Amino acid sequence: MKNKVLMHTCCAPCSVYCIDSLRKEGIEPTLFWYNPNIHPYIEYKTRRDCLKDYAAKISAEIIIKEDYGLDEFCRHVVQDISNRCVNYCYPKRISETVRYAATHGYDAFTTTLLVSPYQKHEELKKVCEDLAKLAGIKFLYRDFRIGFREGQNKARELGLYMQKYCGCIFSEEDRYQKQILRDQAVKTSENTISSV
Repeated sequence: MKNKVLMHTCCAPCSVYCIDSLRKEGIEPTLFWYNPNIHPYIEYKTRRDCLKDYAAKISAEIIIKEDYGLDEFCRHVVQDISNRCVNYCYPKRISETVRYAATHGYDAFTTTLLVSPYQKHEELKKVCEDLAKLAGIKFLYRDFRIGFREGQNKARELGLYMQKYCGCIFSEEDRYQKQILRDQAVKTSENTISSV
């Protein structure tokens, strides 16, 4: 009898390599969409809908747990924005994944967040291990990062929506920080010239 694995899934592009590699092992993961950290709503909806379409295309089972929550997210991270991933985003999403897996007969869980070289991998792994231990469920750990580029290239070939930032409004700011600083430098330079 094969293990039932619930895979927290942040987006379609990140799921490509994770699903492919697990299927090569004979594991058929059930995808679990739970990402209240993704903002604004149009971004949340675009990523969710792309994942639904991709799941249908590859005949993968998907569970959607709707929870768009900008207000709640901001309330929880505003005091420590730089540590939001480890202190809120990972625990929030993974604890809901673990809860769902434990109450719906899954043997193990994993997450597509493990594919990204931009995530805090070791901290994420520890969050997963700790929550697995508390719930008495197995954490199926794989360092999917080895296939990140392969998965991204395949996602582009498939025409999947390729987001430009991790998900929250603060990660969007991080993504464009160099451009923001360049724009501010130009504005400062223009102000200096006009005041001469």
